[in-house]
Amino acid sequence: MTVANDANSRRAALVTGASSGIGLAIAHTLGRLGYQMTIAARRPDKLARAAEELREAGYEVLHVAGDLGTEAAVTDLIAAHREAYARLDVLVNNAGVCLRSPVDEIETDNLDYELATNFRSVVMLCRGCMPMIRAAAAEHGSAHIINTASLGATRGEPWRAVYSASKFAVLGWTQSMHREVSEHGIKCTALCPGFVDTPMVEFAKGDVPSEEMIQPEDLGLAVELILRLSPACIVPEIRMIRPGQQI
Repeated sequence: MTVANDANSRRAALVTGASSGIGLAIAHTLGRLGYQMTIAARRPDKLARAAEELREAGYEVLHVAGDLGTEAAVTDLIAAHREAYARLDVLVNNAGVCLRSPVDEIETDNLDYELATNFRSVVMLCRGCMPMIRAAAAEHGSAHIINTASLGATRGEPWRAVYSASKFAVLGWTQSMHREVSEHGIKCTALCPGFVDTPMVEFAKGDVPSEEMIQPEDLGLAVELILRLSPACIVPEIRMIRPGQQI
């Protein structure tokens, strides 16, 4: 295992939505920095392949599959992580879905699923993990909650109204948490990228080629920056856009 320093060798992270794309790229970053980690996602087979990829890279990984829009899955995930590592220094809430639809055709089941995955899971994970995060911050001077929002959290997106609303909620939640817990050494950051080259944005690749999109590894590098800053420096939000794109 590659360890950045002796302090990180005793630290642990939890990453949701980590079976591919942004979450997997962030998991690779955390592994390279020496964090033990739990990764989670909805599809067991895909998650197992991601875990094996991380282990082959030399990282210590526990994988736990489940629908994180449900309280039972969140409770099981937190319990499994606590049993494996007994601590949590970095929580990355990255699980998300994007279901495109005109506003007058939104199906209630899809509405509930998108809000539960994109926002409800964030609230439940932050709530359930807070004792471990508080303990880590007290021990080392800082701990981190990193929530993947979206550029769509800063402006409404047509045909993705529920997605945008859920990401607005994630951004607002992150800002509120900062005001509540930052004085205890807990750093809260929202990642707000535009189109990232992942399967979620296949619908846009006819207009924006993959090579012109933000890459998942860019998000990993952003997380590395956040983790390497001094305890006195907090980055509340990172917006990432393509050249020429309007903010």
